[in-house]
Amino acid sequence: MLRTHTCGELRLEDLDKKVILSGWVQRVRNKGGLAWVDLRDRYGVTQLIFEEGAVAPELLKTATTLGREYVVQAEGVVIERASKNDKIPTGSIEIRVSELKVLNKAKVPPFIIEDETDGGEELRMKYRYLDLRRNVVREKLQLRHRMMQETRKYMDGQDFMEVETPVLIKSTPEGARDFVVPSRVHGGEFYALPQSPQTFKQLLMVSGFDRYFQIVKCFRDEDLRADRQPEFTQIDCEMSFVDQEDILEIFEGLVRHLFTKVKGMELGNIDRMTYEDAMRLYGNDKPDIRFGMPFVELNDLAQGKGFSIFDSAELILGINAGGAANYTRKQLDALTNWVRRPQIGAKGMVYVKCNEDGTFKSSVDKFYSQEDLKAWADKAGAKKGDLILLLSGSEKDTRKQMSELRLKMGDDLGLRDKSVYKPLWVLDFPLLEWDEETARYHAMHHPFTSPKKEDMELLDKDPGKVRANAYDLVINGVEIGGGSIRIHDKETQQMMFRHLGFTEEEAQSQFGFLMEAFEFGAPPHGGIAFGFDRLCAIFGGTDSIRDYIAFPKNNAGRDVMINSPSSISDEQLIELSLDIKEREKE
Repeated sequence: MLRTHTCGELRLEDLDKKVILSGWVQRVRNKGGLAWVDLRDRYGVTQLIFEEGAVAPELLKTATTLGREYVVQAEGVVIERASKNDKIPTGSIEIRVSELKVLNKAKVPPFIIEDETDGGEELRMKYRYLDLRRNVVREKLQLRHRMMQETRKYMDGQDFMEVETPVLIKSTPEGARDFVVPSRVHGGEFYALPQSPQTFKQLLMVSGFDRYFQIVKCFRDEDLRADRQPEFTQIDCEMSFVDQEDILEIFEGLVRHLFTKVKGMELGNIDRMTYEDAMRLYGNDKPDIRFGMPFVELNDLAQGKGFSIFDSAELILGINAGGAANYTRKQLDALTNWVRRPQIGAKGMVYVKCNEDGTFKSSVDKFYSQEDLKAWADKAGAKKGDLILLLSGSEKDTRKQMSELRLKMGDDLGLRDKSVYKPLWVLDFPLLEWDEETARYHAMHHPFTSPKKEDMELLDKDPGKVRANAYDLVINGVEIGGGSIRIHDKETQQMMFRHLGFTEEEAQSQFGFLMEAFEFGAPPHGGIAFGFDRLCAIFGGTDSIRDYIAFPKNNAGRDVMINSPSSISDEQLIELSLDIKEREKE
């Protein structure tokens, strides 16, 4: 070993020890006859001291010529620091160096490699291997590591078996676009990268494995944003001979275990809410329940009073922003402009201030009396000092717009505290959703989700009202996991494919292997998959999952460090039976 200790290890109890440290030069401070070097590795920083008279002149000279990020080895004795630094664990000691060796020189880095850096995101992504040297980045990956290890401990303790499934698979319609890989051996044919191991984990249940899990890479060719990457990681799980309640109990246990072991926190009760209630009260299938402001429907009180915008609306919704009656006209105008932005799409906003003297001030005073406004306040549960905000329009759009406004008010009023965690199970999702473009139903989750038994008869009469045996786990308004009880018999699966518009031939071509497997004795089974990157971001208190991935892609799906994706040679294209060059000419 080129070191006896790490740069984060030594303390006062190590005084007078002869040690060897190796690492990167964080900074050099030269005071003429006295120099200090901060030496850094993954574990921390230790100060080296070079003092005229105490070290050879050439050693002091070498120390003062070290550059940032030089890799060096230092041998010396641990001494007590005269001026201690209580901001770092090694701040009570330093090393009086007797021998210094430069293991590798370094160019001046393109940005400062410290917690507070001067490098922009794109520059840091280009030199990601340098960005990873910063504490704030490394700590996020250490958090990811801990969560991965604790996940494995919990799953092993619950008798789950970790099984790896293939990465080169068959392209199947499961929601997003597939990434495809051309086959050289089978010219003109393609593998697909898995969007999830869904069919394989069901086949493992048919195989009798009973409890499966995998921390697995998945791939989806979809539009990107802060919480999406083209490749991402799931905690993928499946169980046999279980119902929905069994799965909720087991995986509540996983989440509680992670919070206890990683965050040192005990979670309280995990609430449950139906999809129907989530959409009715919050306009969102992943509501943030750290704060209230549920929607109140006001059609019965607000229509028929001569205000044409409300009279013509399909839905009028209000929320009660507690304690916000002190909003100024300027602030209310800014909110109105905010909801009118194309990203939100509302035509306007109505407000009612609940004044401390018991009166009401509204932007629609000339249409509504004090008694009318009091009725609104009563229905919204508003008190003196509160602010009621109203939006109206079509039902679908208004719920979506009000959901965004509610979240903004939660932010503006400081109600979305990142140190507070409120998990929520959302249950009873619709099995199917109608797609206007294709004029047919699509599976809300995937084609293997089982319908509720009591809703089976509705499949032919009213497919949109059929509820699924499906569930999502939401934390602080972010979906971190979702799953369902699966279909496990061929007849029901064939019926499901018919309702999704598959011909018998299409279903056989895409999923014949699964339906055949069901004929060999498939057990009742169900499972869940957690977005591991999102879970790490929630635990770390940040919005972007990129921070928790060692080598992420940017918003355009590019790895700017290795310049990927990139073109390949004509020889490779010919080998793969691809005529991309000919198409470019056309």
